Amino acid sequence: ERVAQVSYLSPDEITASSVREADALFIRTRTKVDASLLAGSKVRFVATATIGFDHIDSDYCRQQGVGWVSCPGCNAQAVCDYVEEAISSLKAGEQHLTIGVVGYGHVGKLVAAMAERKGYKVLLSDPPLGIGMSLEQLAPLCDVLTFHTPLTREGEHPTYHLCDANILRLCKPGTLIINAD
Repeated sequence: ERVAQVSYLSPDEITASSVREADALFIRTRTKVDASLLAGSKVRFVATATIGFDHIDSDYCRQQGVGWVSCPGCNAQAVCDYVEEAISSLKAGEQHLTIGVVGYGHVGKLVAAMAERKGYKVLLSDPPLGIGMSLEQLAPLCDVLTFHTPLTREGEHPTYHLCDANILRLCKPGTLIINAD
């Protein structure tokens, strides 16, 4: 506010009309940043206060010279705390849990370390990093499956619908599944 005129808008108020004269946008995931929002605007920079960026059409932004950034790791400890509390609440009293951590990036490493500190057995699955076992191998072994992967729809290891009906069939009855990135 000391260096620029700032307008605070709810996600519903962020429209092509309301951003037309803006130089930059600071958003969260509810705002879809694509041609329908930015075409004809002065916007040259977008910052999302989120880890993921699937709500940003990065190809369109690149083609239009619009720079953008996300905030990987910004809430990693809070996500780990959430997973710890979910396990403590929903698996209360169970001492010998096996925790399957899917995705061994920033959050996954924190969750694995927390689980090990609590004395749980930790198994890993992160095929893109060549770590651990496949999800199909991991699923039947775990009391808790916790997912910490970016949302990707393409490439060698897409994560969209990663936990599908096949994986659910492989899980033991009562397996706690947490999707928290």
